[in-house]
Amino acid sequence: MNRRNFLATGAASLAVAATPVAHASSSRMSESETTTQQPDGLNPPGIRAAGIRMVPVADGKYKVWTKRMGSGPIKVLLLHGGPGASHEYLEAMESFLPQAGIEMYYYDQLGCNNSDHPEDTSLWTLPRYLQEVEEVRRGLGLENFVLYGHSWGGILAMEYALNYQQHLRGLVISNMTAGTQSYLKRTAALKLQLPPDTLTELNALEAKQDYDSPAYEKIMMEDLYPKMICRTHPWPEPVDRAFRHLNQQIYVQMQGKSEFLVTGNLKDWERWDRLHEIKVKALTIGARYDEMDPEDMKKMATLMPNATSVICQNGSHMCMWDDQAFYFEHLIKFLHSV
Repeated sequence: MNRRNFLATGAASLAVAATPVAHASSSRMSESETTTQQPDGLNPPGIRAAGIRMVPVADGKYKVWTKRMGSGPIKVLLLHGGPGASHEYLEAMESFLPQAGIEMYYYDQLGCNNSDHPEDTSLWTLPRYLQEVEEVRRGLGLENFVLYGHSWGGILAMEYALNYQQHLRGLVISNMTAGTQSYLKRTAALKLQLPPDTLTELNALEAKQDYDSPAYEKIMMEDLYPKMICRTHPWPEPVDRAFRHLNQQIYVQMQGKSEFLVTGNLKDWERWDRLHEIKVKALTIGARYDEMDPEDMKKMATLMPNATSVICQNGSHMCMWDDQAFYFEHLIKFLHSV
């Protein structure tokens, strides 16, 4: 799988991921389980399944994978990036949120990782994924909850808030600007930071649309992504795992063949003029080295009536990893305030 096509614009290992369960009390473990009392054809009734629940989506034609962790009055549904990625790179959440008394829900969007993988390409659209988020909310019985969206998941989170705001007690938009054009302006500026010879080579490759060539891959993975996607070295294992599980078909159809040129069906997406409609308490999170302009994240917070913004000065697109302490200090503070 080509690792560079991941985030369009959204527990450093399996051993760490197990830590919250190992340190939890038996009563907390019992509370955090998700069980089905009535037969639904998707989940065995009365059986504890490590918090995992399959939820019907697309009007019941398919099912998606969800997992509940922790227990508490503040419930957070996590929307991962891509389009076409998975919940896995968000596993950093496991080391912070449950211990803070926050109940968190992963889910893999349709076509991604543990969820169904239909062949129907008509499913890979923003309106259909928006419908899916509401179907997942209903399937999990969430009400008065916090919606968290990272990268492409931030697009979904904004769309959900504009259409189903009555169900939310809070909104977190992490590392996602409010329109494709502002995203492209930022990525164009980041390319100019390359050495002149490298930039000339990159421009030539893009002019030929040679996005799958080893030379293009080398520039992405050695010169750009280690600076703007994730600045840890090496990358955390959950990040590598999420790249391996990327659904390339969804990414190309919605984003395009390159991180720097949006040719998919998200190319005309803009919501700057509607942010004022989002009245719920909100937090935008940006990062100094992100492929999303941190100034855009600040601006978004000024356009929503009840929003604040924080900027990770040492982080990039995955600042939940490369500026971890600062990221979770402010995320948890916000979640406890809603």
